[in-house]
Amino acid sequence: MGAVSEMEVLMISVPEENRSQSPLPVECRFYDSDFHKSEVILVQVNPGEAFTIRREDGQFQCITGPAQVPMMSPNGSVPPIYVPPGYVSQIIEENGVRRVLYHPAHIYSEQVSSDSHPQHGRPLFSHRDDRTSKTYERLQKKLKDRQGCGGGGQVKDSPPSSPQKTRSSPPTVDIHNGVGGKALEAEQGPLSHAVAGPDKQRGRGRHGESGELDEEARALQALLSTISTPVVSDIQGRGVVVSWSAPARPESENGSVEDDCSPPEPLSYEVSISFSGKDGKYNSMYCGEEISATLEDLRPATDYHVRVQALCNCLQGSPSEAVNFTTLSSEPDLPNAPRKASGTKNTLVLQWKPPCDNGSKIQNYILQWDEGKGTGIYEQCYDGPQKQYRVTKLSPASRYSFRLAAKNDMGASVPLPPFPPELEMAGVTWLCMKWQRPTSSPKEDDIYYVLEMEEEGSGYGFQPSYDGDELSCTVKNLHRSTKYKFRVAAYNSEGKSNPSPVVEFITNPDRPGSPCRPVIRGRVMPNSFKMTWEPPKESGGAEITKYVVELSEGLSGLSWELMYSGPAVEHVCEGLKPGCSYQTRVYCMSEGGQSPLSETLQVQTPAVPPGPCQPPRLVGKPKAREVQLRWGPPQVDGGSLVSCYSVEVSGLQSEESREVYQGPELDCSVGGLMPGKTYSFRLKAANKAGFGPLTERCEVTTGPGAPEQCKAPSTTCKSPSCVVVSWEAPPCNGAPVTECRLEWGAAEGSMQVCYSGPALSHEMKGLLPATNYFCRVQAVNVAGVGPFSEAVLCQTPCSVPAAVSNIYALKESDLQRWDPPCDHGSEITSYLIDLGERQPIVIDPVTKHVIQHLQPDTSYRIRIQALNSLGAGPFSHTFKLKTKPLPPQPPRLECTAFSHQTLRLKWGDGPAKAATSDALQFQLQMGDKSGRFISLYKGPCHTHKVQRLNESTSYTFRIQAFNEAGEGPFSNVYTFTTPRSPPVPVKVPKVERLDDNSCEVTWESLPPMKGDPIIYTLQCMMGNSDFKQSYKGSATSFHVQSLQPNSDYRFRVCAIRQCQEAPELSGPYSPTVTLSPQRSDVAVSGGAAGSGSRAGVESNRARRSLTDEQCAFLLLMVFAVIAILIAFVIQYFVIK
Repeated sequence: MGAVSEMEVLMISVPEENRSQSPLPVECRFYDSDFHKSEVILVQVNPGEAFTIRREDGQFQCITGPAQVPMMSPNGSVPPIYVPPGYVSQIIEENGVRRVLYHPAHIYSEQVSSDSHPQHGRPLFSHRDDRTSKTYERLQKKLKDRQGCGGGGQVKDSPPSSPQKTRSSPPTVDIHNGVGGKALEAEQGPLSHAVAGPDKQRGRGRHGESGELDEEARALQALLSTISTPVVSDIQGRGVVVSWSAPARPESENGSVEDDCSPPEPLSYEVSISFSGKDGKYNSMYCGEEISATLEDLRPATDYHVRVQALCNCLQGSPSEAVNFTTLSSEPDLPNAPRKASGTKNTLVLQWKPPCDNGSKIQNYILQWDEGKGTGIYEQCYDGPQKQYRVTKLSPASRYSFRLAAKNDMGASVPLPPFPPELEMAGVTWLCMKWQRPTSSPKEDDIYYVLEMEEEGSGYGFQPSYDGDELSCTVKNLHRSTKYKFRVAAYNSEGKSNPSPVVEFITNPDRPGSPCRPVIRGRVMPNSFKMTWEPPKESGGAEITKYVVELSEGLSGLSWELMYSGPAVEHVCEGLKPGCSYQTRVYCMSEGGQSPLSETLQVQTPAVPPGPCQPPRLVGKPKAREVQLRWGPPQVDGGSLVSCYSVEVSGLQSEESREVYQGPELDCSVGGLMPGKTYSFRLKAANKAGFGPLTERCEVTTGPGAPEQCKAPSTTCKSPSCVVVSWEAPPCNGAPVTECRLEWGAAEGSMQVCYSGPALSHEMKGLLPATNYFCRVQAVNVAGVGPFSEAVLCQTPCSVPAAVSNIYALKESDLQRWDPPCDHGSEITSYLIDLGERQPIVIDPVTKHVIQHLQPDTSYRIRIQALNSLGAGPFSHTFKLKTKPLPPQPPRLECTAFSHQTLRLKWGDGPAKAATSDALQFQLQMGDKSGRFISLYKGPCHTHKVQRLNESTSYTFRIQAFNEAGEGPFSNVYTFTTPRSPPVPVKVPKVERLDDNSCEVTWESLPPMKGDPIIYTLQCMMGNSDFKQSYKGSATSFHVQSLQPNSDYRFRVCAIRQCQEAPELSGPYSPTVTLSPQRSDVAVSGGAAGSGSRAGVESNRARRSLTDEQCAFLLLMVFAVIAILIAFVIQYFVIK
């Protein structure tokens, strides 16, 4: 890092509500971080203060303290810091540190004690008006549309001032030649008045007004646009000299030059060229303050256009007219190395490609070789226009080096040495270097590089450090602050080039060690202390440039403030708060970087008595004999909590004072005062160090007293619902009665204010007759509210009854019921029922009545009126009543389905199932043996199934319909009879083969059904033919004859009930039984015929035991076994 420059800026803010206090400055410190030779400026925002900046996106950001805001200073000047208007700057040189103080132009001359401390507060910012803000934003938008000024670089993030700080850093911009980029725009605040350091503000007018700023910016931009056309001279093949004149100042009407339009700072110029035409793309070749420049690295024999542009204060003028020039022809470019086309053990055929001729045709190629000696001395072996050459008479298995040059009218191409390595980044023990690929080598060739290093003073010479095909290398394990020499050479399959020029690089020094723990020197004062420290034992290989002292208020260590930065090893920390704990630490900086932090030192400043409080102020209006005072804590507590306050009171003309309050509260009530008198109050605060000074006097005048109690009011009844209340004004106690309040209520404890005003009477309306009311009066003046008078009872006279309020209609009849109304003091004698068109009905004083002789399903409008001895009361509200309709008639009952145990009945027209909310419902009843009817179903459905009945039995039914109108009559009795039940199914019969042509079928018998005999029907089926009846009778077995061998037979049995008075009833058939064919056996002797016959029968019985279900189960098991085997085979042979 370069030399460290240090500046300090103090910004003073004075709140308008407390201009008499000594303001505490907002402290800003600046130091260089060696980022493109610009300074990183840390704006220290104290607690309670605020700092406003404008970000790159145009949004304003307000940063409240405590905080540190990094800013960028391009040339050591103080950047614009925006504070309220009326501030001036003052430069102070102290110990080699420049301090720029910003303070108000006029400070009030009121003196403050030396022990008091400034008040922290937010600085006041004055905002622009709408026109000024829009003008400023329009200028900023124009500046942002341009791509920086004078080679402004890309936005980077500035590093924090200390590794221990975690505050975020706003983006900064590289600045060259005094022209800034967008970072200056980000630093512009939203204020119309700005103050800066000793340097000129950038982008500001002379008078600081935004309107003049816009005019001057336009005038300056017009001046920059008057730059002259550049002049081109000394044109060479690869360079040219360009010169121009500075923009001419405008002349006034009398011919003199206007000094007001001169640029505020030296102008910068940017020269750009284009090789693709006048309207092509221009590339910047120079940027500086000179009015001439030498442009190098141009192409020979190429047309160029050059133009120049003036820049000043982030403003760019229009480019000048472009000037065309053509560079001279030059010798050819260095050709690529010749490549081997073919060869034998004694010959080589070399070929090459022509390089750029640079405006002059290539005439010859010069091929040189080292004759296989490897000494680096080359001899010419070919000179001619061909692009290949055959070299003969070579030694087998030998290494030869060749190089090629091209020649035209301007001369021969000169071989370029390899480019030296460039330092990309340096560390303490490492150096990162990079180099470029030789321009003469084809891109398809594989090139390798050897990096050689020589350490200064080692005596070993150059030693290889890297060998590979990369274009960069990091050399590690080096010594700190040591100079090393490097060179690089390139080689490929054809040979090795000469080494590049030697370059020297130095490793960075290491960061120093931490300083020793600081110690206190001398006595700790309430506002300052002196500290000292020892330098670090390890300097890191570089001289310590400065020490940085940081201070943190409190013991948490969350926020650290920069207190000192310089070469000294001691410092006096000033501006501290009494009675506060502080932590301080030190770190040092050198070219190697920043050292670790030292151990912290804790310091406790002693406390002092608190400063003066603000005078006590009156809370609310003063009472006649009591006042309420309130005050705030002192602005300076002296470093210790305020423990108590003392309030003294004295008369206006009396010097004697007495203490009326002492305690920790911030308010008190002072009683025992006289009404209408003026008193003087003073206040002082105390802490553990003692009492502070008394405040200024606060004069308070007590108010008048409240009125006396009023006399009891008088009441006069004008009607049963209206009463006039009147009263007299009470004594006023020094203030006239401004208001009288009348409270009225039906009970003495629940009265409410019904009138408030200056009158002495009030008329109460809307009262209830024959009701007791209470009233009382209260007087009010500016001093308060007087006590209430005694309550007075008032009773209103009787009246006609009130209207009937609630009328009810009972569902079970046309009976009407209502709630009796209020009789208003006179007993109700009768009620009158109004039915509209019918004659009104007068009844006795009862609350219910049955209205008769009405029409069914008809609506009526009914009103009721109460009567007493004073007359008829008002009618009640109209009540609508509708009579019920007649009950419904029963439907016709039908039987839709029947069986020997169930009957399905249906009635009416409608769905089988209905919702429960249907208005029409039905009740189905069935008669029992005694002639009574039992309810079977009750609901809205139109069907019902009667179950659990007996066979061949008659049952009687009847049905009834009902709805909201009531239950209708029952229908006629319907009789339905259940049929006889069929026999139950027979179990599976058994088949026993007797011989090849006959078998015996047996089955179980069924008991008779209610005396009816049971007979059976046997059916037989051969193969796939139909079943045919083989037997019908009462027997339970049958011999089937004439069976055909090798045929399947199936048998089934059905039971038939022989009814006495009805046709036969057949039951369901039994499951079928199968008789399989008998296999033919080999003939045996006649003596064994009997035994063979018995064996055959047993075999047939065994085969007959396998039923269809068992055969199906066996078939399923066979398929399962086969599937398992297939799965096993697939698993074993395919998957594995």
